[in-house]
Order: sequence, then structure tokens, then C-alpha cells
Amino acid sequence: MASSSRLALICLLFFSCLWRSLAARRDALKPGDTLNSSSSLVSETGKFSLGFFQNGMSKSSYLAIFHTNTGNSINYAWIANRKTPILYPTGVLTLDKNNTLKITRSGGDPLLIYSASGSTTNNSNIVATLLDSGNFILQQVNSDGSTKRVLWQSFDHPGDTLLPGMKLGVDYKNGHIRSLSSWTGLYSVEPGAFTLDWDPGEHQLKIKERGKVCWSSGVFSNGRFKFVLPDDDSKKLRYNFSIVSNENEDYFTYTYVGDQSDASQWVLNAMGRLHDFDEKIDIARADYCYGYNSDGGCARWEQPSCRHVGDKFVLKIGYFREMTSSNSIYTSDSNTTLGYSDCMTTCWNTCGCLGFNFLLNNLTGCQYWSGNWEFIEEITDDDSRVFVYTTKSTPNIKVHEWRWIGTGLGFAVLVMMFCIICYLLKRRKFLISAENRRKIQNELLNLMKSNRPTDVNGVQNDGKMEQQDLSVFSYASLMTATCNFSEENKLGQGGFGPVYKGKLVTGQEIAVKRLSERSRQGTVEFKNELRLIYELQHTNLAQLFGFCIHGDERMLIYEYMPNRSLDYYLFDSTRALFLDWRTRFSIIEGIAQGLLYLHKYSRMQVIHRDLKPSNILLDENMNPKISDFGMARIFTHNEREANTKTKRIVGTYGYMSPEYAMGGIFSVKSDVYSFGVLVLEIISGRRNTSFYDDERVVNTVGYAWELWNEGAELAFKDPTLGDSFHEDQFLRCIHVGLLCVEENGADRPTMLEVISMLTSENMSLPTPTKPAFCRERRGVRTGTVGKVSENVSINTMSNSDYDVR
Repeated sequence: MASSSRLALICLLFFSCLWRSLAARRDALKPGDTLNSSSSLVSETGKFSLGFFQNGMSKSSYLAIFHTNTGNSINYAWIANRKTPILYPTGVLTLDKNNTLKITRSGGDPLLIYSASGSTTNNSNIVATLLDSGNFILQQVNSDGSTKRVLWQSFDHPGDTLLPGMKLGVDYKNGHIRSLSSWTGLYSVEPGAFTLDWDPGEHQLKIKERGKVCWSSGVFSNGRFKFVLPDDDSKKLRYNFSIVSNENEDYFTYTYVGDQSDASQWVLNAMGRLHDFDEKIDIARADYCYGYNSDGGCARWEQPSCRHVGDKFVLKIGYFREMTSSNSIYTSDSNTTLGYSDCMTTCWNTCGCLGFNFLLNNLTGCQYWSGNWEFIEEITDDDSRVFVYTTKSTPNIKVHEWRWIGTGLGFAVLVMMFCIICYLLKRRKFLISAENRRKIQNELLNLMKSNRPTDVNGVQNDGKMEQQDLSVFSYASLMTATCNFSEENKLGQGGFGPVYKGKLVTGQEIAVKRLSERSRQGTVEFKNELRLIYELQHTNLAQLFGFCIHGDERMLIYEYMPNRSLDYYLFDSTRALFLDWRTRFSIIEGIAQGLLYLHKYSRMQVIHRDLKPSNILLDENMNPKISDFGMARIFTHNEREANTKTKRIVGTYGYMSPEYAMGGIFSVKSDVYSFGVLVLEIISGRRNTSFYDDERVVNTVGYAWELWNEGAELAFKDPTLGDSFHEDQFLRCIHVGLLCVEENGADRPTMLEVISMLTSENMSLPTPTKPAFCRERRGVRTGTVGKVSENVSINTMSNSDYDVR
């Protein structure tokens, strides 16, 4: 009976998914049709999708158009209700039988997109269609399906994104002006401080901050603008610009002539930077336009008397320390309409302002430091990590103050001597490290030497690097297997470079990790990963087939994982439905077994040091496999802990144990901490570093701790699980997760104990204490503002750059 019920449930889920898949492929709404939060429109060839998305961790949702094939980095090219968020998931897009296009919502009046009141048009020939250009149009069609007239289109109402074919300018017939407006912050989609306009009089593109011109493109000449795009001709040739000026309209538009498999979306972000989101190309840098800077199209503004040529804000990481309480002024402005540029402008125009910060929770609101403060640039144990800017003004030196001039010259000589000594010591160290790098490089190049030619299957390396059957692949064979590393075969972008799917002529599917030339992973890490992954053989560890060296480029060839990585499913509200409780618990157990093997049963005791969802791959049966051993370290089995020998703390913020993040000390308990964070993320569906609410600033670990203390652990459950989960297992997982993130490494269990705790239902568990990095209440602290090492990522990947929309 149970078996038949299970079969019926599987069939129901299959046909439900099939129905949703078929429904999702429609590209149009006809009168009477609706679109809710669980469905979407997809353009004819699948280039663009239209649907509701949930904004960050809030309960707000928006109707948006986004490019379908941009991987994990999604840009919303158009948003219908920027100023009016809807409670998720109550929004429904409707084209009613009166030809009115609207969004209905719970607890509020409908939001009208287009109203056909007074129109006598027959509703049978009205249709709302999402085109492959990204334009969503409401049109009247002829009997053969061709367009008779367009009643409304999203291209006439731009947000912060300009797509090829969109117009910026003015329609003289109805006075309608089309311009871009930035978001307020990272998750605040409301119009922000910056706009991109077309000036029909001067025929220039202009970026304005709060209505004031801060950047101009220069006059259009010979098909180009003076200050649009850098001097690199290869980038300029990707775009064709057009200007139309007549009695009906005056506008600017562009077309994309680069690789047609790529997309192009010009985005004006909250800092005033205009860039191509998909091509990673800067179009204009208005975020540099402040103070006395007039380069690259920046407008020169009238400056306050206390600022001088050469003054600027420099990005630093640290905190302000109060020197004297009488003249140390700290102020904050929590106005949610303020963004980064507003904070900078206010501080620049306020004499005595030493620095400012924009609040990272939403990139809105400002903090200012004025008066007698000293800026301390160092790592602290404070968890409130912020980015701070400081001014670098040069004081005026009076001619008669010879004493101070003499003192300054003497100090300068001492500094110069100190710099020379430091340079000589650093050069000596560099020469020694360069020699070591050459030795390691020669070892790798020796691997490529063989009496047998390479082929698509690779050749054996004849025992070099102590591996008897680790294969060396030719570059040509990998080019063929991945279709010249095409974008269609790109599986994702990791911290050290892209990963591509490939298929050998033998039919074997592979994944090729192509290390970026700009990657921080060097020869040591490459050799480390080669040796470690191949030596370690376990069902829950990714299998390495071989490697390839081509010039300065290095590649690793793995078994292909059809279900990608854990984060691909876990942090997506739709794909998370594939992770039912049984699958999640199985993934937790599999990761634990893999770590136990690394720590205890492998020939070498190994500490991974970078355990996170993106480094957990899933095979066809959703079995987990730990990958990415570039940062791993080998221990002897009688060794307890070690300290990094350099100042470089590698890993990912949010997953690093406190003793490693603060002091560089790592041990098997460092991996246990990362595992605890991972367990809490898996059962909650929340990313550890992106959980906020109005009253508290807590990470997912802190939130779990609060709910555990309140006896409300079930509120921590991922909503996508519904009621189909094992309550006892869930409660045990949250308990074990909290034990793993104890602040003191000695209090954390070993992985052998973790597995016993997870699988033994009758085993009593110790009571956890307050976790590390658990901050419960947001508060302004005038004494310290934390910072994070420049080598520690604040995003989901190691060694990432920080960017704001």
C-alpha cells in the first residue's frame, strides 16, 4: 500500500513538473490569461523570461524581465512595480477581457500597467507578448498574427537597464521622456540618486546625480562618443551607436555586434557606474566624478574651501578610534533613500568630515566621522565588518614655520632609509620565492614530457608526481571536447576561474576547471590540488581524471557532475523544491562521511579549509562530492593544529572558524566549523552571510541560536520543505550544527562524533553554547568598526571582488 502511494506521489510530481515546464514555455498572455509567482513567460527562443521574483531575504516581490542565459548572475532588465512592492507570493499578472494589463495583489488595489478604458478594440485580437529583444509589448494583431499596432511596451518605461534597441530620449508627440534611473541600493529597486539621460540639444549622454550633471559623453562624432568606453578598440567595436533626430522624436540607441551567443545589458548601478552587465565592460565611470576630478567626461563642480586638489576618498578597511571625547563627532542618517553617492557628497561638502560609510545591509543610509578621530587600519575581532573611506587632505605649510620644515625633512630621510631597507629585504625574499616557483614550475613542465603523443584520453605520466595513472590531456583535445570553451558549455564561475562541460570522443563526459590567468591560485595550489584529489579516493570526494598545461594556462579535468553544485539548488526558491528532506539529510551525511575520511581514514590527514555549498558537487543521484582542494593542507596524524606561515588568510567569509579568521590557526576543527555552517544552511535554505531583518543583524548561525534558545527551532526550517520532513532528524541537525560552530575549537565534536550524533536517534547530545560570530543586536559603536582581510571573500566565492548594482 505504501509502495503504491509512493508511486502515485512520484507520478503526481512528475506530471506537475512537466505541466509547469510546458506552461513556462509560453511567451504571451491572451485576454483572460494570468501569470502568478510560480509561472513565467519565456520569449520565443528562450532569451528572456518574465515573472515574479522575491527581493533578497524580504517578503517583497516584483514583476521583472531578466535574461535567461546569464548563469548565476541575474540582472533584472525591467521591473514593472519598482515603487510598489507586492507581498510574496500574492502577485498575479492579468490581461483581463477588457484589455487591461494589471497586477493584482493581496490587500491592495490592482497596479495598472495599461488600461484600455474607452477603447472599442475587439479583445480577441489583443495579446501581451515577451519578445526575444527583451521587450514586453501589448499589441493588437491582425488575423495572420502580424502586429497591427502597439498599445504599450516596456521599452518605453526603462528602469536601470538599457537593452540593444531601447531608446533614450524624448517623444515630442506625447512629451514622454525615456531615461535610466539607478537602484537605491543592492536590494532597493526604487529609483536612486543617478539617472542616464539623452540631451537632445547637445546630443550627448549625461549621467546626473540628483538632477545635477556629473558626467557627459562628449559630442557624437564619427560613430563614437569621446568619453564612452575605454580606448580599447576591441571593446568599442562591440557596439554600434545610432542617433535619430526629427520633428517626432530625438533619441539615442545602440546595437550589439559582438559574439551573438553573448548578451548585452547596460546597467546604471547605485554608485553611478554605467557598465555592460554581461560583458563586464565599463561604459562610463561617473562613480569617479567628484571633487576636483574632471577626467573622462566628469563635470567640475564648485568645491568647498576646505577641500584641495589631490584630495580624495580612499577605500580602507578598519575602524575610527576616538582620540578625545570633546571633539569627536559621530553621526548617522538612516534615511533609506540615501545611497553611497549621497554619503560621499555630504562628507565631501562638510568641512571636518574625516570619513563615511554606507550601510551594507541594503547599501542605504550613512555614517559620518568628524573631529578628533584616528583611523586604525587592522584586523579586529569585531564581527561588524564595514568599508570606510577617509580623506587625504594636504595641509597648507606656512613659509615662516622653518622648525616644522626641518623636522619634516629629517623624518622624510628616516622614512626613505627605512623604505630602502624594506625594499632590499623584500627583494631578497622575492628572489628566494621566485627560485622556488621556478623549481615547482619545472616539476610541472616535466609532467608534460612523454615519449608517447597525447590524445583525447590523455597519456600516463610515467609515475611523475607519484601518480601511476594520472593522465595528461592535450590542449587540442580539451578544445574539441568543450567546443572551444564555448559559453554554452560553461557550467559556472568559481573563485579561481570558469568550469566547462566537455565530452571526449570516447563518449566520456568531463568537467574542465580552467584556472584564470588573473587567478590567485598559483603553481603551489595547482600541484597541491593535483596530488591531493588524486591520492584521495572516496565516494564523497570528486574524482580527478587528469590535467593539462598549455603555456601559462593550467587546467584540471574532473568527472562531470550533471547536477552541478549544492548552491545551485539550495539558494534558489524554485530549484530548492528538488531538495526534499530525505535528499538534504543524505547530502549532510555524505559530506560528513567525506570529511571523516579526510580527517581520519585517508593515508594523509587532510584539512579542506574552504568547505561551502559551491564546493559540494552533486552527481546524477544527488550524492554529494567534496571538491576544490586548492587550499587544502596535509597534516601528520599526530599533528593537532598549524598556523599559516603568511599573512594571507584564504577561504570564504562566513564559513571560516574564528581561530582561523582571526589568528590563522587551523585544524580539523576548522572544517568542523564550516560543516556546522553548511548543515544550518542546508536545513534552512538561507545563505549564512545574507540574512537580515529590521531589528537585528544576524547571520544564519545567529538566527538558529536565537530560535534554539526560544524553543522555536521549527521556524528555522526551509519553507520549501513544507510538512514533508522528519521532525526528529531536523531538530537533531540544528542541534549538531550549533555544536559544530562553538567558538572554542576544543568544544566542537570530531567528524566521527558528528556522524554518531546524526545517525543515533537515542544518543543524548551536549548543550551548545553561544556560537562564534553571533551578533544579536544592531548597534552603532563609536569606538570600533570591524574589518575583513583583503584576501577573504565577502561573497559566495573565495577571492572575489566587491561590486554594487
